[in-house]
Amino acid sequence: MTNRTNAPEIIDAVDMKLLLKPYEHFTLDNGIPVYSIDAGAQDVLMLEWVFYAGNWYEEKNIVAATTNFMLKNGTTQKKAFAINEHFEFHGAYLNRSCYNETAIITLHCLNKHLVELLPVVAELMTESIFPEEELAIYKQNQKQRLEVNLKKCDFIANRLIDEYVYGFHHPYGRYTSTLDYDQLERDELVSFYKKFYTEGKCLVFVAGKPPADLAKQLNHAFGHLPLNKKAVPEIQYNVEPAGIKKYNIINDTAGVQGAIRIARPIFNRHHPDFPKVQVLNNIFGGFFGSRLMSNIREDKGYTYGIHSYMQNHIHASAWMVSTEAGRDVCEATIEEVYKEMAILCNEPVDSEELDLVRNYMIGSLLGDLDGPFQVIARWKSYILNNLTETYFYNSIQTVRSITAEELQSLAKTYLNPEAFYELVVV
Repeated sequence: MTNRTNAPEIIDAVDMKLLLKPYEHFTLDNGIPVYSIDAGAQDVLMLEWVFYAGNWYEEKNIVAATTNFMLKNGTTQKKAFAINEHFEFHGAYLNRSCYNETAIITLHCLNKHLVELLPVVAELMTESIFPEEELAIYKQNQKQRLEVNLKKCDFIANRLIDEYVYGFHHPYGRYTSTLDYDQLERDELVSFYKKFYTEGKCLVFVAGKPPADLAKQLNHAFGHLPLNKKAVPEIQYNVEPAGIKKYNIINDTAGVQGAIRIARPIFNRHHPDFPKVQVLNNIFGGFFGSRLMSNIREDKGYTYGIHSYMQNHIHASAWMVSTEAGRDVCEATIEEVYKEMAILCNEPVDSEELDLVRNYMIGSLLGDLDGPFQVIARWKSYILNNLTETYFYNSIQTVRSITAEELQSLAKTYLNPEAFYELVVV
């Protein structure tokens, strides 16, 4: 029996042994790969159908996002109301999301209702009709939402900084105008849907407590569909960053707050320095105890929050600093960001701060692996980025072993202010 009078031993997160639970893999009759994590305590399940149908593959702006959104808005057999009612009746939640390279259909449900739900998901992939009246409502709603967002300085900043870093014609730098919605035609959605959903490439990710006959149920509903017969189109885009590095945009002459973005292009996860730069980023501005937060929020009081991060793109990435500050202190905020860059370049990180960041990063990773949904999310990211579990364990080893000298060298290489684009929107 456990002696409750003795306090348990305290172990630093960095000393804990982390294991990434392996997935089970099988393939449906038509070649659809399925990756499954069986680690649930309750009879619930999350399934994700991932299509290579993001805006990377569209020939006209917003076609990919609109097609993905309207999958639930009517099929040859059911109207939008009936589709939503079917999933709600079975206590299920069906969502869809569109990203740069991929588009996803996500289902959360009880295991016992899979037999009623999977055929309807398959119906959305093969029989969606994109009704004109539903498209008109969608376009109207999106235009109204866009008009509201265009009044917000942070929304404008997020759009423009990506354009400056990648170029407007690159999928990562492209953004939407009301004219895009006016020019959108139903036939364009139907064509994109047929090419990238009905006859596209699909991967399935499952997490929770799968039923014993999961493979049989998935194969019955999806194994006969004309998916994965063609290769994903090889489309390449050139990153064309802006020639000017500093921008000041006035969006609201009466505004009292400015949105600040400082960003530079950087490599993707396949570069050997990526895990090391992740450590440097956390010291710089990646968590609440970072230097940017300590200086600009806690010491100077210029902002409620400031953070830096690496964008999670497949083909390329950017190192981004993001904050909102009072209009009168925007320039001072930017100066402090560059000061923190210089300190990292000129002075080694002390052992106490480095140990703090190590424990934070390993502790965060422990939280990210808490439950089957989180585990499959990490596996999905690795699979879509063509990475293996080796990347997971190598990243942990990097966090545990990186030295102050290595971090200082990385800072000198990648935290050069001349490489960063600077944007202030007020």
